[in-house]
Amino acid sequence: MAVKKRRTIPRDISWLAFNGRVLQEAADPSVPLRERVKFLGIFSNNLDEFFRVRVAALNRMKEFSGKGKLNMHMETAPEKILLQIQTIVLQQQDRFDQIWNNIYAEMKSEKIYLVTEKDLNKDQQKFVQNYFEEEARANIIPLMIQSIPQFPYLREKSLYLGVVLSKKGTEKEEKRFALIEIPSRTLGRFVILPSPAPDEHHIILLEDIIRYNLKSIFSYFGYERYRSWVFKVTKDAEIDIDNDLSTSLIEKIEKGLKNRRKGKFVRFIYDKEMDIDLLDFLIKGLSLAKKGTIIPGGRIHNFRHFMDFPDVFTRKGQRKKPFPHPLISRANRITDIVLEQDVMLHFPYHSFNAVIDLLREAAIDPDVTAIKVTCYRLASNSKLINALINAVRNGKQVTAMMEYRARFDEEANLEWKIILEEEGVKVIDVIPNMKVHAKLCMIKKMKGTRAVYYGFVSTGNLNEKTAMLYSDHCLLTSDRSIMADMNRIFTYMEKWKEGAAPLKACKTLIPCPIFLRKELFHMINTEIKSAKNKKQASITLKVNSLSDE
Repeated sequence: MAVKKRRTIPRDISWLAFNGRVLQEAADPSVPLRERVKFLGIFSNNLDEFFRVRVAALNRMKEFSGKGKLNMHMETAPEKILLQIQTIVLQQQDRFDQIWNNIYAEMKSEKIYLVTEKDLNKDQQKFVQNYFEEEARANIIPLMIQSIPQFPYLREKSLYLGVVLSKKGTEKEEKRFALIEIPSRTLGRFVILPSPAPDEHHIILLEDIIRYNLKSIFSYFGYERYRSWVFKVTKDAEIDIDNDLSTSLIEKIEKGLKNRRKGKFVRFIYDKEMDIDLLDFLIKGLSLAKKGTIIPGGRIHNFRHFMDFPDVFTRKGQRKKPFPHPLISRANRITDIVLEQDVMLHFPYHSFNAVIDLLREAAIDPDVTAIKVTCYRLASNSKLINALINAVRNGKQVTAMMEYRARFDEEANLEWKIILEEEGVKVIDVIPNMKVHAKLCMIKKMKGTRAVYYGFVSTGNLNEKTAMLYSDHCLLTSDRSIMADMNRIFTYMEKWKEGAAPLKACKTLIPCPIFLRKELFHMINTEIKSAKNKKQASITLKVNSLSDE
């Protein structure tokens, strides 16, 4: 029997092609230098998440024995895809290194120097010693890993310095190994040094400051030679949700967050110059499988921090700031505009302030009685949350659907739930086996004895920070048919145990999973029919990570 040939590109191979596009932006000489450095940081950050999520999932598929249920779309040949990934990632890493070398040469031409502990002049040496004593030392706890019975827990987003300590002049070199977690979460990764000339910028990485001061850290032990190399680890970030009916989904997520710390290692990246004995010790201590997991690299790791590289560049980016929609910029109140006509916002070009201001106006409007909204990924200091809290304090009934299962934001979302409930917001329970991606807001306003409804339907996250980066649409509307459907959707979310009848009653919005596939097929088939009949036909789809064959 002939094997059916695959007609689609595996989603993970396709995703790597997308990340390759990010590298193209970093390589483009027409892009300002600072932006090119940032694109390298974005590429690195994307790749970290890719290994945490997708490579980890493929490893699970590979090990899956068929017993029980694996909560993901199964690939037919995960081992083959993993081999392809390994080949592509290594090719992209080579390209990354070439681009970084080119960028760094251009930085030098602009008199921007990323110096190491070996390049410091006397003034800089003194500065680095003082910085270490005043800022860094208190944040450093070296671990003598050969003396610890159990290998220490390593945080995956951290960068580590593996240190070899030895004494000079011994016939057989006696080595001791130590680990230092680079405290970049507390201190940042980059330190600007005193420069020998006013038009020069000298910058040093935090790990190189620590390298320069290794003698100060370890002199207590009587060693005389100190060598060090950076490395980092990546773990499986999947949260396992068990089927225990006696615990709530929130309790399961909390348990899953704790278990994430114990996730399997999917990648170990190290400086290829690392001492071979230290490398072997780390591989054994971390119980790493060599095939595809252990990846040699250069001196610098955790390049995602380069998204925040100091802005010392001469040529600034030409990217324009988001601007207010013309209809909104001419109005005193956004609410008045939305009650008269629809307004389509396109982020990041239009300002997200319109969404926040619409909620702020509702929060203080004496005629507004209720606000309902869905929340997915919020900013760390969310202005949307502030508006909802102010609305409650002004006597409005506020309901929020908080989706906790937003990957890497689970903990933050649980915290938002507590804050909202303490302020008097009604937080809707999570719907089992369904992830709420809808971005909806419905505001009820009384005009005399008549209730009118307005709000928005949006893609993306209700997050003022990512709205400046990601491409999304938001329709501000008071359209009666849209608001009627939105009311049905909120009714379902509040009373999902009573069945999906409210979703089935929708006439304008197309809710998933009830209607979306059926309606998409219908629209696609209509265009196919038009094309066959020589009529005008086209399909434009804006999708994110399409994996449905």
